[in-house]
Formats: sequence, structure tokens, C-alpha cells
Amino acid sequence: MSTQSSMHVYLNWAKERLHEMDAALDSFDATAAKAEAASKVKAAEIIADLKKRRGELEAMLKTQSEAGEAALAGAKTELDRQWAEFETQMKAYFENAGKQVDQQQATFKQIAAAQAKAWQETTNRFREAAAKVTMAGTTDIDAVLKQLRSDASEAGAHLEKLKQTGSESWSVLSAALSDSRKAFDQANQAAWNALKGSAPKG
Repeated sequence: MSTQSSMHVYLNWAKERLHEMDAALDSFDATAAKAEAASKVKAAEIIADLKKRRGELEAMLKTQSEAGEAALAGAKTELDRQWAEFETQMKAYFENAGKQVDQQQATFKQIAAAQAKAWQETTNRFREAAAKVTMAGTTDIDAVLKQLRSDASEAGAHLEKLKQTGSESWSVLSAALSDSRKAFDQANQAAWNALKGSAPKG
């Protein structure tokens, strides 16, 4: 169960990032056509680079997950680097797009929805895996599942509040997404550590 739990932590992390990348790219694609001619070419270059980075991250995830836990753990640093570069390019896109508030809000809303989807999927995967564990430790698993839902709800409420205001800068929106992402990573790790601790020995 230890190997399986670790794999789930890494896979959930990567899937969450891929959901966010897809949401950002969908948003950018939808508004790129509206950009002014001067910035349209640059926006298209950045979008192409973002799509390339997203593809590389997905390919790396597939290769590493097929290779097993040790390979995936070793690739985490590279996956982190790829994600950081994607975020840097997203920021460049907004700077090139003239810091259009509507574009930033639309992207924020789509990424926030992607994060909510990742929380839900992780909760469902954890519940399914927990059901396979023997009854020993069920109380702990129930408590962790409750905490996972609570953390997801809290993160979602904060993002929803920002969605309603509609006037925050990208740096504020990005920081909120980052905080939610960090909460997701911590809850994901805690949930799978609890499941690992509840697994039957032997």
C-alpha cells in the first residue's frame, strides 16, 4: 500500500496541474482571436509554447508513472520545474495581452473550476482506495476524508469570493490559486499518508 499511496500523491499532483493547464489554455484560446493585431502574434507564440509545455508535462507523467514509484518520485523535481515555467509563460501572456481584467477573470474562473474538479476527483479516488482497506483504522480514514472535504470547501469558498469581486489583479488571483494549490497538495499528502498507515501489515 505504501507504493500505491505514494503513486496516488504524485498522480493527483500532476493531474491537478494538467487540469489547470487545460483550463488556462481553453481560456487563452477563446480570447486570443480578440487580441489586437500587434499582440495577436505574440499571444499565439505564447499559447503555442504553453501547449508544448503542457504536452511535455503529460508525456513525462505518463512515462514516469509507467516506470513506477521511484521514477515518479525522482521526476517530481522536473515536474515542478515544468509547472513553474508554465506559470511564468501564463504571466507573460497576461502582460502581453495588456493586463485585460476580463481575460484575467475568465482565466481565473476556469482555473478555479479546474482546481475544484481536481479536489473532487482526489476525494473520490481516496474514498475508493479507503474502501479496499480493512476495517482497522476506519475511524482515522473517515476523519481524513472529512478533513479533505473540509479543506476543499474552504479553498473553494475563498476562490468563489474572489470570483465575485471581479476586480483583483492577476498577481492577487494567481496568489489565491497558488494558496489553494498548496492546500490541495498538503491535503492530498495527508490523506494518502493516513491510508498508508491504515493498510494491513504483512
